[in-house]
Order: sequence, then C-alpha cells, then structure tokens
Amino acid sequence: MGLLELSIRVLGVVAVMLVAASLIVVGPRRLRATWTDGRQRIRETGPAMAVLAVVLLLNSVVRDVSNDVSQLVGVRITSTIFAIEGTFVAEVQSLAAPPLTGYFSFVYVYGYAFLMIFPVVAYLALEDQRPMRELVVAYILNYGIGLICYLAFIAYGPRNFMPDLVEPLLYTNWPRSQLLTSEINRNTNVFPSLHTSLSVTVALLAYRTRDAYPAWLPVATIGAASVAASTMYLGIHWGVDVVAGTLLAVFCVVAARRIRLFSDRHDDAVRERFDRLAPNGWRDRLPSWRR
Repeated sequence: MGLLELSIRVLGVVAVMLVAASLIVVGPRRLRATWTDGRQRIRETGPAMAVLAVVLLLNSVVRDVSNDVSQLVGVRITSTIFAIEGTFVAEVQSLAAPPLTGYFSFVYVYGYAFLMIFPVVAYLALEDQRPMRELVVAYILNYGIGLICYLAFIAYGPRNFMPDLVEPLLYTNWPRSQLLTSEINRNTNVFPSLHTSLSVTVALLAYRTRDAYPAWLPVATIGAASVAASTMYLGIHWGVDVVAGTLLAVFCVVAARRIRLFSDRHDDAVRERFDRLAPNGWRDRLPSWRR
C-alpha cells in the first residue's frame, strides 16, 4: 500500500467517524440549518480561515527546510529533557500489550485527525459563530508557536534518543504508517507535542461549548487524553513534550478568547447595548460560550 492508498484509507475512516458524530452530536436539525445558512456563516469566519490556511501553507513550506534552519539557530535540548524525566517513556512502554498498541496507533492517526476536523463541522453548525472563530484562532496560535519552537529547539524523540529502551511501536504495529507520518513529522520536531496541544485545545473548547454540545465534551476529553498518552506510549514524544503541549493549549485557548482581530463588530455592539440596558446578571443566563 503506497502513500496515496494509505491517505485514502485514512480519509475514508475519518469521514465515517465525522458523519456518525455529526448525526449524533450535532443533530439533523442543526445540519439542515447549516446547509441553509452555511454561506453566511462561512463569510463570518472567512478571514480567520484564510489566515489559518496561510499558516498551514507556511508550516508545510518551512517544514521542508526546518531541519537545516534549526541546525543553524536551534538550541539542543534532548539531553536536558532526558535529565528531567529519565526513562519515563520506557516505563510507560513497559505496559505495552497488543490491544493497547492497536488502540493507541488508531488514536494517533485516525482519532487525532477526527478531533481536529469535527469541531469545524460542529461549530459551523452553531448560529453564533464566536466558538468557530475562537477555534480557528487557537489553531493558528498552536501552529504558529509550534513552528517557532521547532525552529528554536532541537529535540529528538525518545525512540531516537534511546532506541535500546524505547520501541517505535507505531511503526512496529503498522509499518506503512511511516509513509504518512514522514510527510508531516520530522525527528527533531518533538518539543512541544502539537498532537497534544491541538487535542487539548479541542477538549478545552468542548468544555466552553458544553451547553450546545453536551455529548461532545466527554468524547473530546477522552480523545485528547488518549492522543496525549499515545504520543508517549508509541515512543514519539517525551513526557516533557506533552506537558509543554498542554500548557501551549491553555495559552492558545485563553488568547483566542481575548483576541478580537476576527470578531464581529455587530456582535460587540449588541453586547455593549445589553450591558447598558439589560438587568444585572443577564450574562449568567447565556450559554457559556456566549458570555
């Protein structure tokens, strides 16, 4: 199976997951409304989506030369990370069993892609597009800061730094997956873990929008925890990378809520008018993402 066939397989599985989640979590009513009003909602989030597209394009271009650039300007921190946590990842792998390896391999590839894409569908289906804008801005910050860190720090994953103790379980369990991951990852791009930061970002925003999508919160939380654990279990990231990725996610979610670059001025005007005229405590009666 070549790269094209593998990519089609991954897209097919993720598409099935997206359809099922859309019907269960979003619901037919919201999906029909999105079909009707989708063009207007896309216009509202268009500027943010355009910036995200530029960041992703820049990320893909820089990734091809990132190793050369980081070798010139980057700080080598692999030994420092090892001094902090030692053989923690090897101890995690001591729990390895075929069912766990299969589960975490699936989560790392399929589950992660699903977690990244489904919130776009879910938040586009909301009449209020503020959660969608916050999601896109948080993604922009994650990828932008992650790219800077990958250029500034040279860090090899545990499977590369201590191959006698840590196995590349993803490739052992599913050798063909290396065709896909090699197109996205580099051996020195481990600090912080973007798999962790983006997954935790999704979980934090799921908490913010729990009033609209109560069923999505446990799915996103379990999914994010599984993705973070998979990066260590499979020997790809250090525990330090996961902690740094979690902190990056918290920063990006908080910053995305405060950044007004892509906010709707009409929304702001309405909120200011209600602040002046509505009785005290009106915000407390709103869903959490509207406050």
